[in-house]
Amino acid sequence: MAALLAALLLGFAAPAAAHPFGPPSTASLRADGPRVELAWRSAEDDWVALGQSLGAFEDPASGPVSTELTGEQKLGRSAAVRAYLLERVRVAQRGRACPGRLAELRDLLAEGARFTFDCPGPVSEVELTMTPLTDLNPAYRTVVSAASGKVMFTSSAGTQRVPVAGTSGGPPAAAWALGAGTLAIVLGAAGVLVRRRARRGRVAA
Repeated sequence: MAALLAALLLGFAAPAAAHPFGPPSTASLRADGPRVELAWRSAEDDWVALGQSLGAFEDPASGPVSTELTGEQKLGRSAAVRAYLLERVRVAQRGRACPGRLAELRDLLAEGARFTFDCPGPVSEVELTMTPLTDLNPAYRTVVSAASGKVMFTSSAGTQRVPVAGTSGGPPAAAWALGAGTLAIVLGAAGVLVRRRARRGRVAA
C-alpha cells in the first residue's frame, strides 16, 4: 500500500479506478459469548479507490497535496471512511442490531478493518451485512470465512445468515448434546446388563 499511496499523495497517480474483477475482498469472523469480532481485508487499489470516492485524499488536480500524513493515516482519520465502513458492515442477532465499533485503521493490508459487535446474547449465528465497495461497482464481492465454510457476499446477496465459530467457554452446545446422548446410551446399556445379571442370580439361587 505504501508505494501506491505515496504516488497518489505526490500527485503522480491518476485517479484510482475500482478493480472489482480481481481477487475478492475477504473477511473473517468469530464469536466470544455475545461479542463478534470481524476483520475485512481488501486490495490496496480498492482502499485507494474507496478513499478517493469519500474525499479522504486531496485531489492533485485541484491543489497541493499534503505529505505530512501517509495515505493510510488519511484513511484512518477520515470520518467519512469510518462512517462508510460501519454502515456497510453490520451484524444482527435474531433481527436485533448488534452495535458495532471500528478499531483504528492501520496496517490495512495485513490487519484489514477490524470491527467488534456486541449482541444481545451468546452468538452461534448472525445476520451479516457485507457490502463495502459494491456502491462503487456492483461486481465487487467479499468471501467470508464462517463456521460452515466460505460464504460469498455480493451486491445482490449483501445480507445473509452466517454461523459463527466460538472462541471460548468449552465445547459448543452441539458437542454437549452429543455427549449427553452418548452418556444416556451407555447408562441405559449398563442398566440392562445389571438387570440381566440380577435375574440370572435369582434363577441360579
